[in-house]
Amino acid sequence: MTGRSANSSGRIRGTGKRRKQQSRRRRAAVVAAWTLAGAVVVGGTGLGYAYAKLNGNLKAVDINAALGKNRPADVDNGSQDILVLGSDSRSGANAEYGADEGTARSDTAMVVHLNKGHRTASVVSIPRDTLVTRPDCTSDTSGEAVAGEQRAMFNTAYEVGGPACAVKTVESMSGIRMDHYVEVDFTGFKQLIDELGGVGITTTEAIDDSHSHLHLQPGTHTLDGEQSLGLVRTRKSVGDGSDLGRIQLQQAFIKALMEQARSVGVFSNPKTLFDLADTATKALTTDSDLGSVKKLTGFANGLKGLGARNVSMVTLPVQYDPADPNRVVPLEESAKQVWSALEQDRPIPASATAKSAGDKGDAGKVVR
Repeated sequence: MTGRSANSSGRIRGTGKRRKQQSRRRRAAVVAAWTLAGAVVVGGTGLGYAYAKLNGNLKAVDINAALGKNRPADVDNGSQDILVLGSDSRSGANAEYGADEGTARSDTAMVVHLNKGHRTASVVSIPRDTLVTRPDCTSDTSGEAVAGEQRAMFNTAYEVGGPACAVKTVESMSGIRMDHYVEVDFTGFKQLIDELGGVGITTTEAIDDSHSHLHLQPGTHTLDGEQSLGLVRTRKSVGDGSDLGRIQLQQAFIKALMEQARSVGVFSNPKTLFDLADTATKALTTDSDLGSVKKLTGFANGLKGLGARNVSMVTLPVQYDPADPNRVVPLEESAKQVWSALEQDRPIPASATAKSAGDKGDAGKVVR
């Protein structure tokens, strides 16, 4: 991990080689929670080859076996909590974005809470530079124990212990059991956008970012996969230039993406459904409870009534770390309000994020 500098306003800025590489890794990982809906195709086709093909695409991780019984209680109230991650692996098709360094981190992390009935949802973005107490984990590559750490960056949990450690860290922070886990990489993200025919957005100001290679004038645009990836990793030229501002931009894009998926008839066009399901299942890693077409179909069917207007998106309440302006730390009392609202299946109160550095800035207003 290279060093970073903060300007006079406390913005998080990239300076080192790894930071420049990481700046190419942004993507709206939470899209996976809705692109899973493409798997519904198998319910309408009844074709055996479709099941076999899509099942063969899937990658699954047995989170329950890895974490055992020492977890928050599994509250059966009809709601669901899903940890959605984007990893920065450079293997395979992702090699075009930089050298494979042998490890990966969770560059984007969101807890998606589906309320009882799955008609509304709350999404909590966790900044990757949040300093947390990382619990003891087990390496998913070597099987060796990894000691916990105080003031560890949140995204190191995935690096040292893979999906199970990321889930364990979120559960430790929130006190909430994650029902599911979904991971997507940015190559898959681009392909999903292209399968949808692009995403329509309106920019309220010009975006001219040499780091993300995105150049847009104010107005209405239909972004293809590459442009969409550029948008969700844009930081330098939008808002206050911080990673917190980039999260706002990602959240605005995700809502536009959700509306696009509904507008193109994802749930009514068999070919669109199959193509999207084929792409999505290749791009995703899930927990084993979602690791089959049948299970994905049941999950996706429960999301069909969910639209962007029914989704509330916030950033975990944080402040810049007094000891290191390149990092953020949770606002403990405010964070408790957020997690308590999810646990009780209630809307997140506005007061919970009122003092958060993550709610400052105008990056989220650039895209609509």
